[in-house]
Amino acid sequence: MRLPEAPSSLSGAVTWTRRELLRRSGTGLGAVALSTMLAEQEVGAAGRNPLDPRTPHFAAPARQVVHLFMNGGPSQVDTFDPKPALADWHGRSLASANLRTERRTGGAMRSPYPFRPRGESGIEVSDLFAHTARHIDDMAIIRSMHAEVPNHEPSLMLMNCGDGNLPRPAMGAWVNYGLGSENRSLPGFIAMCPGGYPIVATRNWRAAFLPGAYQGTYIDTKHTEVEKLIANIRNRGQSRQDQQKQMHLLRALNELHLRKRQDDAALDARIRTFELAFRMQTEASEAFDLKRETQSTRKLYGESLHGRQLLITRRLLERGVRFIQVWSGAGQPWDNHDGLEKRHRELAGQWDGPIAAFLTDLKQRGLFESTLVLWGGEFGRTPTAEMPALNGRDHNHYGFTCWLAGGGVKGGTVYGATDEFGFRATENPVHVHDLHATMLHLLGFDHKRLTYRYAGRDFRLTDVGGRVIDELIS
Repeated sequence: MRLPEAPSSLSGAVTWTRRELLRRSGTGLGAVALSTMLAEQEVGAAGRNPLDPRTPHFAAPARQVVHLFMNGGPSQVDTFDPKPALADWHGRSLASANLRTERRTGGAMRSPYPFRPRGESGIEVSDLFAHTARHIDDMAIIRSMHAEVPNHEPSLMLMNCGDGNLPRPAMGAWVNYGLGSENRSLPGFIAMCPGGYPIVATRNWRAAFLPGAYQGTYIDTKHTEVEKLIANIRNRGQSRQDQQKQMHLLRALNELHLRKRQDDAALDARIRTFELAFRMQTEASEAFDLKRETQSTRKLYGESLHGRQLLITRRLLERGVRFIQVWSGAGQPWDNHDGLEKRHRELAGQWDGPIAAFLTDLKQRGLFESTLVLWGGEFGRTPTAEMPALNGRDHNHYGFTCWLAGGGVKGGTVYGATDEFGFRATENPVHVHDLHATMLHLLGFDHKRLTYRYAGRDFRLTDVGGRVIDELIS
């Protein structure tokens, strides 16, 4: 579309009528205010913005979620679930306790890391997470988690989306669907994974049949410059004013197109994506700029990759981002079938200090009680070793550990237990649906009522299962 040229006099000088001058002045002022208008006037096919803040079913302490994802499966018997019996059985077959796993395993493998009582609660944690354990009195350790199969792909989908087989919305998408967004210039759901995608890639943070506005936005935190963190965040070919004019025109055309297609969720999501990307040019540049932090804060977190990730996470929480996933890295870093002693030590060493700093910082800034923090992987690892050497562990979905902190969690708590070797959940087993139901409760939702009607059925994150674990709630 070509804009009309300015009228000119015979002498070549540009002249304007009073009406034309006022009209064009108004257009210029409108362009200045456009970003605010976009935020205030967005409506979807149903006549409302899907990211408008909403009230949950009941008052609850948590308003935001941080998922520290140790993808690949950290070993529970080397981190938060001590099993001294493994030392006595080291190298010997566990016989009756040796369950079927993905690969062939051999004898028992003792933990190479010492466990010690921590905090006033005296909960035992291995030296791998000695710094994190300074916050043990504010953490609830769930030692009886269990999933469904010993394979990464379905277990990742179950942990993230509540179903290991079929396309379902991610937990972050459900949380944004339930609560809406507190910041129109940043995504409500961000997944940070340095160096590339984890296993099954973007399916971990999809919106599926929920409106596309709720899907996660991927950030490669291997990079430190905002233009590499978020591709195409800056437009070097146009001024901001020209972009505003372009967005105004694009929105008008898209809305005209959408009126004839009121049920086209994909088109509505595409419109919102364009507008969010435009607004992010300013907000994201500021949110991801760690140079704005004080020297003491940067020192607290350290200069490591995960230190940067968690400092970014805190900045995003302050700006109202509702759900943030922080991954260990591309692929499955914690999947240590061999060389576990060295690799688990390296991985925990990268996370331990930054996690402790993050929890400390949340407390100092008054964010801890409103932020629900989840730590864990898609499953755990066997107490038996991979064949033939005693230096690695196979996948274990029968019993593993995760922990919760902040957001109304009952601190200094251990819930559930595995058998004497750490193979199977035997006391108060917790399915992933139970974990999700409890987290939604801490956010103010009855997980059975947080539903979305699709294909003639009311779907929910917990499918047809799930129970709230009251013992984890303060």
